[in-house]
Amino acid sequence: MARTPTLLVCCDYDGTLSPLVDDPGNAVPLDDAVKALRALAHLPNTTAAVVSGRALRDLAALSRLPGEIHLVGSHGSEFDLDFARGLDTQQQQLLIDLEQVCRELVVDAPGALVEVKPASVAVHVRQMPEPQGDALLEHTAEVCGRMPGVLVRHGKRVVEMSVVHSDKSDAVHVLRHRLGATAVLFIGDDLTDESVFAQMSGPDLGIKVGEGETLATLRVDDPVAVAQVLAELLHERERWLLGGHAHPIEDYTLLSDGRTVALLSAAGSIDWMCAPEADSPALFAALLGDVTSGFFSVTAGHGEPPLSTTYLPGTMLARTRWAGVSVTDFLDGAPDLPGHSAGGVRLIRVISGRQSVNVVFAPRPQFSAVPVSLHAQEGGLVVRGASDGICLRAPGVDWTIIDEFGGQVATAVIDPSAGDVYLELRYGSDDLTPNDVEQRSALVEQAWQEWTQGLSLPGLDPEWEMRSALALKALCVTGTGGILAAATTSLPEGIGGIRNWDYRYVWVRDAALTARALVALGSTHEAESFLRWLHTVVESAASPERLHPLYTVHGTELGPEAVLDHLPGYAGSRPVRVGNAAQGQVQLDVFGPVVALIDELAQHRGFVTDEEWQLVVDCVTAVAHRWQEPDHGIWEIRDYPREHVHSRMMCWLAVSRGVRLAGMRGEGTVEWQRLAAEIFDDIESRGFDDDLDSYVCAYDRHEADAAVLHGIIEGYPAPIERIAGTIAYIESQLRKAGGVYRYRYDDGLPGGEGAMHICGAWLAAAYVRVGQRDHAGQMLAAMKQASGITHLLPEQVDPMSGQGLGNHPQAYSHLGALLVAQALTHDD
Repeated sequence: MARTPTLLVCCDYDGTLSPLVDDPGNAVPLDDAVKALRALAHLPNTTAAVVSGRALRDLAALSRLPGEIHLVGSHGSEFDLDFARGLDTQQQQLLIDLEQVCRELVVDAPGALVEVKPASVAVHVRQMPEPQGDALLEHTAEVCGRMPGVLVRHGKRVVEMSVVHSDKSDAVHVLRHRLGATAVLFIGDDLTDESVFAQMSGPDLGIKVGEGETLATLRVDDPVAVAQVLAELLHERERWLLGGHAHPIEDYTLLSDGRTVALLSAAGSIDWMCAPEADSPALFAALLGDVTSGFFSVTAGHGEPPLSTTYLPGTMLARTRWAGVSVTDFLDGAPDLPGHSAGGVRLIRVISGRQSVNVVFAPRPQFSAVPVSLHAQEGGLVVRGASDGICLRAPGVDWTIIDEFGGQVATAVIDPSAGDVYLELRYGSDDLTPNDVEQRSALVEQAWQEWTQGLSLPGLDPEWEMRSALALKALCVTGTGGILAAATTSLPEGIGGIRNWDYRYVWVRDAALTARALVALGSTHEAESFLRWLHTVVESAASPERLHPLYTVHGTELGPEAVLDHLPGYAGSRPVRVGNAAQGQVQLDVFGPVVALIDELAQHRGFVTDEEWQLVVDCVTAVAHRWQEPDHGIWEIRDYPREHVHSRMMCWLAVSRGVRLAGMRGEGTVEWQRLAAEIFDDIESRGFDDDLDSYVCAYDRHEADAAVLHGIIEGYPAPIERIAGTIAYIESQLRKAGGVYRYRYDDGLPGGEGAMHICGAWLAAAYVRVGQRDHAGQMLAAMKQASGITHLLPEQVDPMSGQGLGNHPQAYSHLGALLVAQALTHDD
């Protein structure tokens, strides 16, 4: 129940929240029950209601329940919501007649009590001896039941006659549909609650309080037990919704094989892995939910937390170490390494040492939407029920398969003292045949190290710089040439907020900047592969001018953006999204980074290929036709398009670098030079605010935007006075401690976000341009401090708490770190 998307919790009052007492006027709810019910009502997507036979006014006055808890009285005849029902003239007269008849019936019955409600009359006999009271109730029901239009209900030591034909099941039905509940929990003790239990279906749950026959699924003894049930439900739902299980985003360690990625928690659990590719559905998604969303954990048998998690030097192999035992994790793939013999995706976990470990294998394909079964066979486990073959080769391991965490789970205790134990997850195959897994570890390690040895790092902090370079390389898709913006979807830009986006795709701008960062380090293969990918995308487009901002890793268009309601999100941050609606936006800044990449590559190797030159021509032509149009800009604001200054600067960059490349090829450049000058003049006359002494967000939005710093550091020929003024204004408006926000204006979305690492990098590089190198060094130090235990950076950081935010790891963040390091090592 705690994990349903929208929960409705309903309780009866007397005998459920309040113990039964002889005088109904003395029935007060238990404090623990009220506290739990109120706390449930405060949770997102959770509604609490009390559905009672009491009159609404009496229920409210007696219970003194807080306003967050909805009240429904008179068995559903009275609501505290905006759809209460009134009595017509005939019903009003019938109610008067009922009261008169009932008072006459109890004249000679000491201890009997008549209660008049807005739509009914009740006779209570709790203070009468049982035989006499039962006889009075039977007689009252018989007499009143003969009156036309009267509905008789029996309860515990009470009979109630209503002139409105509704019951508690009707009330719960109204609440369910008004609130859109995906599941209902109803707790009650009375006979009148049985109508609700009778309508429970699917994920609904009914709990009977006390003795007696019932249609409810479960039973508890008394109101004290009800309070305990509500408290337990609160604990579970709060944990599910608000992410009490969440590890810090920045402390997740990235694994990569050039095809897909996985994230390893600091506790030794694979909490994120999509397969067969990085933008495929997740096999393990505990990162965005809880243990029911899939994970693969190895923990020390002695129960102590890990001592450390580190990468093997110069690689993407991660080692988690406990006292006496370690686990080395890697995806079986690396730069220039031939594919493994098994095909598909292979995640390998190597257990070494002298202490036992506990292993839990809980695959949940398709973001946990597809139930699967696990089968122990000789040599390991086979997963049945998924569309693709999945198995876990683990020779010699004795598995126990249980139903837990929302599906089947395999557990084992492994003692590696006799030699290393290899756990090999194979996605795309259910064949447990032995292979070369023992040799692959050394081959993968060697391949990563050979790639890193070919880099020319800035040298301020070589280990940290190498980790950023490896993070960028890990986001490169070897088979297609695409480059991911990040490894994840829906990690929040603000904890508990809705700014949760899917970045597991290839943004043309982000990929070009990533490839260019690697070219600057001396690695050109990624840029050449990406440009071939882009050339194919442009050829398949209706026109180069209509280039989308992002594509799948294969260069195709995404499906519609969708929400996964069954996942609670990281730390309760909803919604969890797949796909990204930004693919339909206009983002005219994409052309600048592409041409700048080709220019950087050409300067590095001394020539431009015909295919690359065609991309340059396509980009500059697109700019010539469209640069004056409004667009959604680099920040993908989900609002109407504007004439963004950063986009105009990137259009200038595309043409300016195109001129240089044309000169290299001996092509004429007069028209392009004229176009670059026209764009520059437009920006200078309309994109700078003299009063603010700064370049602004857009021609019709004169507010601070860190993106204009990107244009400045790319060489946009702004006067130095305007650069200095812009730096000062952005510093005053957007910088907080060691972080820089993108902007602070209202973008139409609720909630806030963190400071963005790439914006801090742009400001640092701009500091260098105006000679403020100390300030740049401080910004770089802040980025280092914000990185996680394996030196990885998510998209954003809370500059006050240091908490990582956004998708992880983010290409922008790591290329930004390298950008600052290079700026600081260049001569003035």
